[in-house]
Amino acid sequence: SLPAKLINGGIAGLIGVTCVFPIDLAKTRLQNQQNGQRMYTSLSDCLIKTIRSEGYFGMYRGAAVNLTLVTPEKAIKLAANDFFRHHLSKDGKKLTLLKEMLAGCGAGTCQVIVTTPMEMLKIQLQDAGRIAAQKKLMAAQAQLASSPEPAVETRTTATQITRELLRSKGIAGLYKGLGATLLRDVPFSIVYFPLFANLNKLGQKDPNVKAPFYVSFLSGCVAGSTAAVAVNPCDVIKTRLQSLQRGVNEDTYSGILDCTKKIWQREGPMAFFKGAYCRALVIAPLFGIAQVVYFVGIAEFLLDMLPKHRA
Repeated sequence: SLPAKLINGGIAGLIGVTCVFPIDLAKTRLQNQQNGQRMYTSLSDCLIKTIRSEGYFGMYRGAAVNLTLVTPEKAIKLAANDFFRHHLSKDGKKLTLLKEMLAGCGAGTCQVIVTTPMEMLKIQLQDAGRIAAQKKLMAAQAQLASSPEPAVETRTTATQITRELLRSKGIAGLYKGLGATLLRDVPFSIVYFPLFANLNKLGQKDPNVKAPFYVSFLSGCVAGSTAAVAVNPCDVIKTRLQSLQRGVNEDTYSGILDCTKKIWQREGPMAFFKGAYCRALVIAPLFGIAQVVYFVGIAEFLLDMLPKHRA
C-alpha cells in the first residue's frame, strides 16, 4: 500500500542518514574547496580537523535538515519508482531495461521537489565550518591573529537561511541549483534502479519470493556506489552552484555551463571527481539500508499490528 511504502521509505532514510552523515559532510567540504585554498587533503583529514575545531557534533552540522526532509525525499523516490514500474508493466510481464530506466527517470524527477531545498540548506550548514576555518587561517597568515581573541563564529540555522532566502528571492531561492539537481538525480535513478532490480533478482530462488535481506543490502550497496560515482561530476557542479558563501579567492558561478567551464579550465578534469569515494561511501550503505528496510517491509508489520492493538 502507498502508506506502507511512504513509511518504509521514511524509516530507511532516517536510519541511513544517521549512519553516514559525517562522510557526507566531508564530501561537501572536499567538493567545495578550490585550488590554492585547500583546507583538507582527504576524507580522514577532513573529519579529524572537523572534530578538532568544531567538536564531535561538528560532523553533524546540517543533519537536522536531512533528518527532517529525508523522510519525504526517500519516500517519494522509492514509492515513485514502484508507481512507474507498476504502470509500465503489462500483465505482470518482466520490464524491459528501457522501461526500468524510464521508471527510474520518473522517480528521480519527482524527488527533486524535496531534494533541492534539502540539499540547498544542508550544503550551507555543512560548508560553514570550512569557510570559518579558512578565514582563521588567512588571518593568521596575514598576522592579524595577534590581536585579542577573534570573534566567535556565529552559527546560522536552517530556519534563518530559509527566512533570508524567502525574503530576498522568494521560493525560487530555495530551488537554486534545481537544474543541476535534476542533472544529477535523474541519471542516478536511471542507473540505480534497473541495476538494483537486476542484482536483487540474482538472489531470488523463486520469482514470487523476496530475496534474502542481505542480497537486497548488497544489491543496494553495489548499485548505489556505481550510480554515485557515475554522476559525481554533476554532484560537484550542483554543490558549487548551491553554495551561497565562498572562501577567500574562490570562484563564483552564473550557471551550469559557467561552472563546468571554470572547473575544467582552473582545476582540471579530475576536479569533477572530488569527493567521489566519499559519495560512494555515503550512497552505498544509505541505499543498502534503504532497500533492506523497504523490502523487508517494516511498515507492513507496523500497520498490521494497529488493528490488533485496537482490538
